[in-house]
Amino acid sequence: MKFGVIGLGRMGNAIAARAAAGGHTVFGFDLSEQAREQVKKEGVTPIATLAQLAESADIIWIMVPAGEIVDRTIESLKPHLTKKHLLIDGGNSKFTDSQRRARELEQDGIAFLDCGTSGGVHGREHGFCLMVGGTKDAYDRVAQLFDAIAAPGGHALVGPSGAGHYVKMVHNGIEYGLLQAYAEGFALIKSGTFKKDDLDLAQISELWNHGSVIRSFILELAHNIFAHDQQFDSVSGEIAESGMGLWTVEDADRNQIAVPVIKRALDVRAWSRTTGGDDATKIVALLRQQFGGHAIKTLKD
Repeated sequence: MKFGVIGLGRMGNAIAARAAAGGHTVFGFDLSEQAREQVKKEGVTPIATLAQLAESADIIWIMVPAGEIVDRTIESLKPHLTKKHLLIDGGNSKFTDSQRRARELEQDGIAFLDCGTSGGVHGREHGFCLMVGGTKDAYDRVAQLFDAIAAPGGHALVGPSGAGHYVKMVHNGIEYGLLQAYAEGFALIKSGTFKKDDLDLAQISELWNHGSVIRSFILELAHNIFAHDQQFDSVSGEIAESGMGLWTVEDADRNQIAVPVIKRALDVRAWSRTTGGDDATKIVALLRQQFGGHAIKTLKD
């Protein structure tokens, strides 16, 4: 397939690289010349303008920050698009925005898929999990492309337009709760009844990943952290967020569905940004860096 990627940051670069490795002809656009040069190493052809990208590629993946910039990107592309084109928004857009964009593009005869993308910095090597919303015809058209980008068995059409980003939104809400639970448990082990160096967080996190019912990828990442540092003295406990956790809680409230664990995890994140947090929020911040490459604030800052 002739595939174009708009936005060549960590995730966009990795998606383009996996598509190229899968045998597709891949073009990349980014406002940053450095990002365009970097993608050459992945077998991707850099493109200088959106017009040239639309001329070169039939399938265009938008990987830019959620919100107005997605709309601006689509509006800039529209004059250069024809009915042969299919747009994919692979960022963390709000699902209602994706529903609107699908309706607007349909009026111009342009197919659109919303794709919740999970896998973080590890997706480059192991493949991503792609949660796709849209029509079956559009999905089937690019299934081979998704095969290259995703982990084995890691893509599916989960529902109509908006459903891909809706499922990713709930995925992130669950992530908030899981991270908080792991972090609180390890903070208790660190500073509870057995204090100081009585218990080894690295040993325990490694042990739990062999046969325990709470073994997981997140626990593997926790072990990576604890193998290097169990004090976290130089790390701020402030936790940033993308907004998807808030959208999850808002949708739950709108539908009168209780999500107390996710809501509490969201509240803790807000609390951490006003107080500097505690050991548990430091662990959450470090885990976010491990799986997503998210920046953490150090106390020296």
